[in-house]
Amino acid sequence: MNKYRSFVSVVLILEILLALACNGLYIAGERSEGGRMYRVEANRAAMELEKHAFPEDELADMDLSAYESIVRISRFDAGEACNNDYVVKEVNGVLYRIEYRTERDFYGLFCINATLFVMMFITGIVLFYVHKKVLKPFHAMSSLSYELAKGNLSAPVKEEKSKLFGRFLWGMDMLREKLEDNKEKELEFQRERKTLILSLSHDIKTPLSSIDLYARALSGGLYETQEKRDEALSGITRNVREIKKYVDEIVTASREDFLNLEVFSGEFYLSEVIRTTEDYYRDKLSVIHTRMDVERFSDCLLKGDKNRLIEVLQNIMENAVKYGDGDFIKIRCGEEEDCKLIQIENSGCSLQVEELPNLFDSFYRGSNSHGIKGNGLGLYICKSLMHKMDGEIYAQVKKGIFCVTVVVRKA
Repeated sequence: MNKYRSFVSVVLILEILLALACNGLYIAGERSEGGRMYRVEANRAAMELEKHAFPEDELADMDLSAYESIVRISRFDAGEACNNDYVVKEVNGVLYRIEYRTERDFYGLFCINATLFVMMFITGIVLFYVHKKVLKPFHAMSSLSYELAKGNLSAPVKEEKSKLFGRFLWGMDMLREKLEDNKEKELEFQRERKTLILSLSHDIKTPLSSIDLYARALSGGLYETQEKRDEALSGITRNVREIKKYVDEIVTASREDFLNLEVFSGEFYLSEVIRTTEDYYRDKLSVIHTRMDVERFSDCLLKGDKNRLIEVLQNIMENAVKYGDGDFIKIRCGEEEDCKLIQIENSGCSLQVEELPNLFDSFYRGSNSHGIKGNGLGLYICKSLMHKMDGEIYAQVKKGIFCVTVVVRKA
């Protein structure tokens, strides 16, 4: 801000100097032009005096109407006072005082100064607007980003009604609120996870102690009859099942809290989803020389979360790029009762049919994933999202073609 104030001061000073320079040049030009006029007329008057040789008593009656600037001609007397500007000319050995007066064009000077004043006024308005509508919002945004970087998410952004940055600042404030909400959810999740671990640790201790006692008794030969030994084995099996149940609870809770997938149900057209996906991947696939075909389809109204469905299709497309042979990727649509089928096919599939049931499990990666980065969550996320939208997703392998079908409900 201090630099901007210095810049404004420099601009205003330069404009004032420009105004002074323009005034000076205009006045100098006026004087120069007027000077040329009176000098020319003074020379003409001197020539007339030389030609006619007017006596001194007739000089006052000399006709000066032909001269624009000369007002009086008289014999030069150094002691005589004169209110007008004059020049002294020597004619036939006699000195004559030729008095003149020049008219100043004050209207032109007024127009110049008025124009310069309007320019300075407009410049001031523009600089003030830049400060109010551009620099001040930017200063607020820089402060917000600095606070966000420090982790201070509680200070809201002041509302800005400017069309230039109002929407941007509103989006930044939404981002701040989202980060703050995620931070609170993360803290709550950490508390719940610690509570769950402590609770399950306490619950698992009991069956583990029983298994330990049974194992010691069996290894020490404390059970003399086969019936007793069978009862001990049955007790171990029962406690193992109980521990397994606790482990399943941990896995289920971890999955649910890990992803935290939110879906907002609404209505949208199929063409919106297909065109968005096509526009996003058309140029990307052309760079890697992969052919992309989108078959013609009949548009219809779908039910679900449009952004989440686009996310699902993008996950499938990313897998097609990573695990396919780069020959082609095809998108087609089909019908099934009150649902719309969106199918994405890619060539070069080396996946075994036996692996299909596990593809949508979390952290599962197929036999064709060696040397390819990934975490095995893409298709699991797709399945979770589709189930939340009352839809379905499944995969097929046909003659080296991998096909993922997304089932979406019609509105």
